[in-house]
Amino acid sequence: MYILRPYQQDAVDATLAHFRKSDEPAVIVLPTGAGKSLVIAELARLAKRKILVLTHVKELVEQNHQKFNQYAEQVAVRSGVFSAGLNRKETSQQVTFASVQSVSRNLEKFVAEYSLVIIDECHRVNQFEADEDNTNQYAQIVTLLRTQNPTLKILGLTATPFRLGMGWIYQYHYYGFVRSKQEKPFKHCIYELPLSHMIKHQYLTPPTLIDAAVEQFDFSQLPTNAFGEYNENDVNELLGKYPRVTQGIIEQIVLIANGQSPEHGQKVREGVMIFAATVKHAEEIVGYLQQLLGTSHGKSQVALITAKTNSDERAELITAFKSKQIRFLVNVSVLTTGFDAPHVDVIAILRPTQSVSLYQQIVGRGLRLSEGKTDCLVIDYAGNGINIFHPEVGEPKPNNRSELVQVFCPSCGFGNMFWGVADKDGNVLEHYGRQCQGILDTPDDDEIFECDYRFVFKECPQCNAQNDIAARQCHQCEHLLVDPDDKLKDALKLSDRMVIRCSGMTFSEHNGSLKVTYFDEDGAELKEFFDLSSEKHKKAFNDLFGRRFRNSQTPTEFKSLREVLSQQAGFPIPDFVIAKKSKKFWQVHERIFDYQGKFRTANELR
Repeated sequence: MYILRPYQQDAVDATLAHFRKSDEPAVIVLPTGAGKSLVIAELARLAKRKILVLTHVKELVEQNHQKFNQYAEQVAVRSGVFSAGLNRKETSQQVTFASVQSVSRNLEKFVAEYSLVIIDECHRVNQFEADEDNTNQYAQIVTLLRTQNPTLKILGLTATPFRLGMGWIYQYHYYGFVRSKQEKPFKHCIYELPLSHMIKHQYLTPPTLIDAAVEQFDFSQLPTNAFGEYNENDVNELLGKYPRVTQGIIEQIVLIANGQSPEHGQKVREGVMIFAATVKHAEEIVGYLQQLLGTSHGKSQVALITAKTNSDERAELITAFKSKQIRFLVNVSVLTTGFDAPHVDVIAILRPTQSVSLYQQIVGRGLRLSEGKTDCLVIDYAGNGINIFHPEVGEPKPNNRSELVQVFCPSCGFGNMFWGVADKDGNVLEHYGRQCQGILDTPDDDEIFECDYRFVFKECPQCNAQNDIAARQCHQCEHLLVDPDDKLKDALKLSDRMVIRCSGMTFSEHNGSLKVTYFDEDGAELKEFFDLSSEKHKKAFNDLFGRRFRNSQTPTEFKSLREVLSQQAGFPIPDFVIAKKSKKFWQVHERIFDYQGKFRTANELR
């Protein structure tokens, strides 16, 4: 009888717990090499009814089925394969491993009632609702199966729960936070195992990320499409300008692989995978490798696989690489999923990508355990700059100063992770979070209530409700909210208005009241006064400044002038201040915080 690892049992338990109370699609995140086949086998053993396991390529169908069979036979769970590419069309068994393309073309063969659909590499799913032209294959299959079983369960498995252009593929995480306000294919992430856990507990080989590049490609100026992909002609043109760069890189890879690079040890590497940018680039790489390596026992140590390599030749080359007859395997846009060669101990990335999931899949090719393997060298010659342990997903990094900082919500206590700036002691100086990502505890676990605390907000003048800074209409009273750009444009047109681009602010005492002075970057200034002994003035000050104290991390109701002056370093500075002429004086009329728009703020370059 097979024995589940503790985290595999946790994943199974989480699946059972979720689907006992909900039919909403869920996702489990397990790194490459975590043994998802055992999780599938155990779910099949417990399910008793029919299960369909879908994936997008025949190699994964075959690989998943073979691994599943190693365990399923022990508990008498019968399984079959439905894949045109594998010349098998079996549907009578309890568990069917299938390619999504083959099933969508043969829907009439799947009229039986299925209790569970498991989607491997589920980050490829866009949605489960049929689109207008009915071309979404996953949606076609799910729609059909739901007609047979309205309570059909859908479970996604992936190592990378995000997708370029989409962000996270689920809305809610079981740790109690919100990943996205928009609807996603999967409602919940019910279990996640970090890559660092797998490495720490020796389930995967540790990657050694080395900065050894004698040369590096600079793809930063090339345009990308909506999916972050580069045009092949643009890439070839850039690479053609610098042929010595590719040659220098390959020379270094060979030195490292042969244990002849002093700073990277004398260990001879067994399997080297090189990910090229284009087919032309890959052919150039192969040419340099063959010049440097020659032949071994009359055979080349180098192979090239592209999308155009026919299936028989591909299978032959992969077999030769896995048996270590070939040592250097160059590929273009293939071998990122459904490829399992545990002896790989060098990953060289010579292609650009903005896709976090693709990058992690590339690196994952070298992390499987193998006898005698102690690490896997990962060298990024394309300057992709993706952190495989803490990838940037969702909001892009605002600037080079930013790092991930933890910001606790003063309303629900949730520890948000936002981009921000911290001092050397770890104290958060500023952050760029908008709204708390926490989920509130409720007596009814079936209902989800998101914390509505906003760190930055646009206040409705009609009802004082706090709205997202990009909102055009109040979420509470539906009052139309004036765009800050329109406010600034209107004020700049009027002779009795003054607008300053605020670069500084001071608090001081003036005849027992608080004097607030706003400074323009060109030297102009505006003043306003708050008598904090007056309840009206005190409320106005706290609504403006107390609520935003310390970047809204610790909203405070200040009660005295002395208290405000002692804490003035924690108050936010507005981006713009608008004043109206009143006889001989300028009276502050509006302060615009957290501005996002067309006008330059004081902290931006002219």
